[in-house]
Amino acid sequence: MTTEDIRRALVVRGGWDGHRPVTISDGFVPFLKERGFSVDTAEDLAVYEDADRLAATDLIVQCWSMGDITPEQSEGLAAAVRAGTGLAGWHGGIVDSFQDHGYHLLTGGAFVMHPPGFHDHTVHPLPERAGHPVVAGLDDFTVHTEQYWVLTDPHVDVLATTTFPAGELHDRPVVMPAVWARTWGAGRVFVSTVGHKPDDFDVPEVRTLTERGLLWASRGR
Repeated sequence: MTTEDIRRALVVRGGWDGHRPVTISDGFVPFLKERGFSVDTAEDLAVYEDADRLAATDLIVQCWSMGDITPEQSEGLAAAVRAGTGLAGWHGGIVDSFQDHGYHLLTGGAFVMHPPGFHDHTVHPLPERAGHPVVAGLDDFTVHTEQYWVLTDPHVDVLATTTFPAGELHDRPVVMPAVWARTWGAGRVFVSTVGHKPDDFDVPEVRTLTERGLLWASRGR
C-alpha cells in the first residue's frame, strides 16, 4: 500500500462528557485502521478552520455534544464536506452538537428531545432501502437506550426509523427517522441517532450499521 492509497480519518471529539466521546470513538479506531485508514484525533473545534488539513482528510468522525461552534468553524466544516470530505457520527455527537443552523443544514437533522431514561425500542431498517450498503441485510432490532426525537431535512435519505408510541405529547404513534444518509456537494454525510453509551454498540446491528456508515461516508481513493 502506497502513501496515496492510505485514507485519512480525523476523529473530532469533545463537548459534554456524558456521551463518552473518547471512550466510544476510541472503539472505532481499530476498525478504521483495519480498513486502511490512518487515524488522527482532535479535541479542539479550531481544526475546522484548517482548510488544508480537512482537504487532506477523507473522513471526519465527529463525536462532540452540546458545544459551541463559531461561524468560521461551521463554514469550514461545511466547505470541506462540500468538496468531498466525508462526515459521520452518532447520537448527540452529531445531532445534538451545536446550535448553528448552517451546521444543521449540513447534518440534515437536529435533536429535539428524548423520553426520560433508557427503554427498549425497535429500530426498523426500511425494506425499500434494503439495497443501501449501510443497512443491507439488516432486520429490525431492539436497543435499550435513549430514543431520539429529531427534526430532519426532507432531502435526507432515511435508512431506518423508530416509532414512538402514543403518549402525553402525541395522541398517536409517531414514526421518526433513526438512521439517515445524505450528500452535500461532493461529500457524504452519515447519521445514526443510536449510541448514547458504550454498550449500545455491543448490539451487533448497531455496530454493523455504524461501521458501514463510516465507510460509506468516506471519500474513496
